Amino acid sequence: MTRSTRERIIDEALRLFAERGYSATSVAEIEAASGLSPGAGGLYRHFKSKYEVLAAAVNEHAARTRAQIAETLADLSAVDTSTEIEERLTHLCRAGLAKVREERDLTRVFFRDLSQFPELVTTVREGLLQPMFDAITTWFRAQPEYAEADADWPAIGAALGGAVVHYRLFEETVGEPPGRAERDRFVAAWVCLALGLLPRSAVQAIG
Repeated sequence: MTRSTRERIIDEALRLFAERGYSATSVAEIEAASGLSPGAGGLYRHFKSKYEVLAAAVNEHAARTRAQIAETLADLSAVDTSTEIEERLTHLCRAGLAKVREERDLTRVFFRDLSQFPELVTTVREGLLQPMFDAITTWFRAQPEYAEADADWPAIGAALGGAVVHYRLFEETVGEPPGRAERDRFVAAWVCLALGLLPRSAVQAIG
């Protein structure tokens, strides 16, 4: 699908911000990467400033994340609960890893540059990060095996969701996974920890 000029500017700007940093990226470089004549002012036909491009990228990614999370939860909820809980947990973990990977450019910009823009930090927190943690909480509460679990699901969502986010961030930053645990091993360990939250009655039923 062909991207509009506006979409190209947002995508290329975010990529450059992630690679070089917001301050080190010029408008002319964004224009060149977007297929516009560098320095000719083409970016300003769509945005008032470089900051407005960044804000548009953050807001659009947050909006897309909310839609994707709703869709993913619907897809995961549609999985027959007769499917083994281990398989459902595996799907959940892999979906989280895929989402964090998809947002790797925005994540780099978030940690490197957004402290100077507190309003955008709020957008990322409320529109992207918190919805991911909330989605994990919602998912666990909807699984029949966990119905009798006496658990602080928001805190558990933070712990399990934080593990997924950290895995991808560490991999992106350091160049290898934390603990050198390749992805399948990480997912298996994550599932094992989540299974440990099952109430005894559910464990006995599974067994």
